[in-house]
Amino acid sequence: MIKLGQYNTLEILREAEQGIYLIDDEDNEVLLPNRYVPDTFKIWDKLEVFVYLDNEERPVATTDRPYIELNDFALLRCNQVTEYGAFLDWGLVKELFCPFKEQAFKMKPGGWYLVYCYMDEKTDRLVASSKTNRFLDNRELTVNQFDEVDLIVSHPSDIGMNVIVNKKHKGLIYKDNIFTDLSIGDKLKGVVKKIRQGNKLDIALGQVGYRNIEPNADRIMAELADNSGYLNLTDKSNPETIKDLLQMSKKSFKKSIGTLYKNRLIEIKPDGIYLIQ
Repeated sequence: MIKLGQYNTLEILREAEQGIYLIDDEDNEVLLPNRYVPDTFKIWDKLEVFVYLDNEERPVATTDRPYIELNDFALLRCNQVTEYGAFLDWGLVKELFCPFKEQAFKMKPGGWYLVYCYMDEKTDRLVASSKTNRFLDNRELTVNQFDEVDLIVSHPSDIGMNVIVNKKHKGLIYKDNIFTDLSIGDKLKGVVKKIRQGNKLDIALGQVGYRNIEPNADRIMAELADNSGYLNLTDKSNPETIKDLLQMSKKSFKKSIGTLYKNRLIEIKPDGIYLIQ
């Protein structure tokens, strides 16, 4: 079956005046217009193409690579707004339509918006929505604490920055854990710092190399994230102070910070421990 809004690997079936026709394993055909036809090819060669609907609502193939695919998120520019809705630049000849009802805020030409691309069941067309939260679900999590995750910056809040986690879940980076400028649509790595009641995800930035080191190292890294990347502790700190703050012995503390230091995750200074960003 040829899949709309996705990449398909198809075989060249025959030439025609308007281009070449491609075919899948179920004998479904789609046209690759002349502008995309390779300079040299053979019948039954395989091509990877993206398939969508042209201006006449017919499936058509292209070798162009769109900025967004079906069931994905991307930051797109609004080219124009008509009486029907907004039309977004997604890297293809035909623009991606975003109905007014799918706009979290009214779109304006020239503006950039984080959107989700989905298949409208009523029209069988690919459309965009900037109401991204409705395509995320935290009821059944596919991540655990300390998992490394892929993030897309969604929108700010009073307490931090909302992020999309692995294109499936909602997460939040608290203000005191943000050590760099973030913009809507940014894609970056992070870690699940904590899972709160109701499956709410607290996220910390950065690729985490300490996940498999040891639980005590995990705890130190979590405390650093909670305290803006700094802990007023050193290997000379009082054992009771270490125990009160981290619930571990001084011996375990020294071993853990040594491991973190060797992995270049922290910097140890006379006044305390600093998280390396």
